[in-house]
Amino acid sequence: MSDERYENGFQPEDEKPVDYKALFFEYLMYWPWILGCVIVMGIAMYAYLRYQAPVYNVNATVLIKQGDQTKNPSASPMQAMQDLGMLSMASNFDNEVEILRSRTLVKKVVNKLNLYINYQEAQTFHYPTDLYKTSPVQVWTTPEEADRLFGPVTLEMTCTPDGKVDVEGSYYPSRNADKVTLHKHFDQLPGVLTTPVGVFTLSANSDSTLAKIDQTRTITTTVVSPTAVAGAYAKNLTSEPTSKTTTIAALSLDESNPTRGVDFINMLVALYNEDANNDKNEIAAKTAQFIDERIGIINQELGTTESQLASFKQQAGLTDLSSDAQLALKENSAYQQKQAENATQIRLITFLKSYINDPKNEMEVIPANVGLADQGLSDLIIKYNDLLIERKRLLRTSNESNPAVVQLDAGIRATRANVQTTVDNVEKGLLITQSDLDREGKKYAARISNAPTQEKELMSITRQQEIKASLYLLLLQKREENAITLASTATNGRIIEEAMAGSVPVSPNKKMFYLIALVLGIGIPVGVIYLRNLLRFKIESRADVEKITDVPVVGDVPMVDTKGNPIVVHENHNDLMEEVFRSVRTNIQYMLQEGQKVILFTSTSSGEGKSFTTGNLACSFAFMGKKVVIVGLDIRKPGLNKVFQISHKEKGITQYLANPEHTDLLSLCQPSAISSNLYILPGGTVPPNPTELVARKTLDQAIEILKANFDYVVLDTAPIGMVTDTQLIARVADLSVYICRAGYTHKSHYELINELKKDHKLPNLCTLINCIDMDQRKNGYYYGYGKYGKYGKYGYGKEYGYGYGYGYGNKNDK
Repeated sequence: MSDERYENGFQPEDEKPVDYKALFFEYLMYWPWILGCVIVMGIAMYAYLRYQAPVYNVNATVLIKQGDQTKNPSASPMQAMQDLGMLSMASNFDNEVEILRSRTLVKKVVNKLNLYINYQEAQTFHYPTDLYKTSPVQVWTTPEEADRLFGPVTLEMTCTPDGKVDVEGSYYPSRNADKVTLHKHFDQLPGVLTTPVGVFTLSANSDSTLAKIDQTRTITTTVVSPTAVAGAYAKNLTSEPTSKTTTIAALSLDESNPTRGVDFINMLVALYNEDANNDKNEIAAKTAQFIDERIGIINQELGTTESQLASFKQQAGLTDLSSDAQLALKENSAYQQKQAENATQIRLITFLKSYINDPKNEMEVIPANVGLADQGLSDLIIKYNDLLIERKRLLRTSNESNPAVVQLDAGIRATRANVQTTVDNVEKGLLITQSDLDREGKKYAARISNAPTQEKELMSITRQQEIKASLYLLLLQKREENAITLASTATNGRIIEEAMAGSVPVSPNKKMFYLIALVLGIGIPVGVIYLRNLLRFKIESRADVEKITDVPVVGDVPMVDTKGNPIVVHENHNDLMEEVFRSVRTNIQYMLQEGQKVILFTSTSSGEGKSFTTGNLACSFAFMGKKVVIVGLDIRKPGLNKVFQISHKEKGITQYLANPEHTDLLSLCQPSAISSNLYILPGGTVPPNPTELVARKTLDQAIEILKANFDYVVLDTAPIGMVTDTQLIARVADLSVYICRAGYTHKSHYELINELKKDHKLPNLCTLINCIDMDQRKNGYYYGYGKYGKYGKYGYGKEYGYGYGYGYGNKNDK
């Protein structure tokens, strides 16, 4: 099955599931580091939170009152135009919500409450205390000067109990200049601090309890541009409708000082109402100004007429009129009354026409409700004024290029032209009515033609006096009505839920920060371990090998101090290395089929312990009572000679391969002093043609002779990653053991092993891991086996420290 996977081009590691249990134990070995990192991050986060001022949420709800459009006749045309799509604008409530959080209104609040001046007092191991309204020394400068600052002005004031104040300040004289420092001492307050960027006044707090200083205090005052402060508040301020069916706006502000946040919200609503009332009263104020001007003129004219009437009667000596003249005058009086009313309307129209045609009043509201008899003209003037007011309100949050403003300007121009046309038509109608009244009045004048001339003059003066008096009374009445309108203007926004700060800070969220500390405390060491493992390019343990190949692992040999003797396996011993090689021996025996005897050992490169493992495994087979011969087929660089302390001048297999007819192969096999069952067939003299030598048929003949005389034939071959000799020798082997060394063999070398298995270049391939350092916790594969060293009477690990691989204890654990 595994061969099929290789033939289809699949990498074995892609099909292996992640062993989460092994991964967990791998990281669990580093629990002291992880715990220490968690503690350090927790302490660091605690220190960080100690210096972070808590931020509270201040909220309030405001009812935005909407005008009753059923009572305002001018609202219906506007609504109709919106319904027809002639005007495209947001609802009035949405406009008011935007105005509430506009930077212009917020800046007014900042200037009103002096929020561009901030007071703080440093604390030991704690965030600075905000001294809003509680600072014993108050600093003041005008908002206009503060707005011209090129940077924040910092004044560090040291206040002493005797009333002296020492000021250390800094400011920026220009935009790109360096900070300039200053020093000033005041023996008493108030005091004036004059700088190139502005004048700052220092005074004691009006609250006597706060102005009294019991001990020396250092207070830091920061003066910032109101525009910058307004921008920050506008960013933290939210104004949103509570629902789609109400006109209630929810105001919310994040503020580190709850008292300052409550004051800000309350002042915001107050200034909003003030601006809204000013908008509403603009028409009434213009009307009051117009009425007052006309009352002054009419009052003067009325006084002159009454003086003329008194003088005329005194000079003429009028006392009584005839009954006929009285009757004629009675009939004529009705027309004269109509003429007076007509003249009054003509005068009003004349005054109104001159006001409208004045160029300086082009974008000003037209005085309304001044006593015009024509209701259509009055309604049109009210409609025109409403359009002007709406235009001014839109310009507060937009500019004249806004499509809504442009469209509204077109409607204003059309309505103004309509007003001018209507005034002209009303004036013409009044003149026609005046002509008719004069014509009818002449009929009755003929009836009194015989009346005394004095009476005519008297009536003329009386008529003028009545006209002036009626106009004067009319203007007085309209002035009172307009005054009532001004006095009865209601606020546009009413606070439903007063501003209140939450009892729990919304920032910093301590639970979240401590959770972040926990995550970082665990994540950083785990990440470091992961990156370290990711950057390892050499194998460290069986787990590394099993991730990159599916070649069977027959064992793992721990690192051991040979003390000059490479043979670490001894007969009748049950120590660490004996048990390790017994395990390897057993696994190899399971892989060998019946009748198979030839075991080939190779590696990728030299230095991986191939000769060491070959010699010790052969000894283990020999101690089992098997007759074993080790053949040194690494004829380029023989290693068995060093392991078994054989001279390099000794004859070996190369002599047989070169001249089999004249060489006795068995006579070249030297008995070993380690065991009577172990024989060594050294490599012999290094030949000039090693590859061609092992490719001869004589190698097959030699192996057959050895198989007939020995139970196991162990071949110590050259590194397959360096030369091709081993691939040629593999034809005579029954099982191939590929040696890799922990901390030495590159993981990329296993591409060669996988390729050898895929191409079947080495028979019955398996791998053996050599030189594993059990004292280093580089991974979790060997974790948890330490108790095996206490098994039975042997106590394996107490001497050699093989606890991480097979459970043998620690080398120093005695």
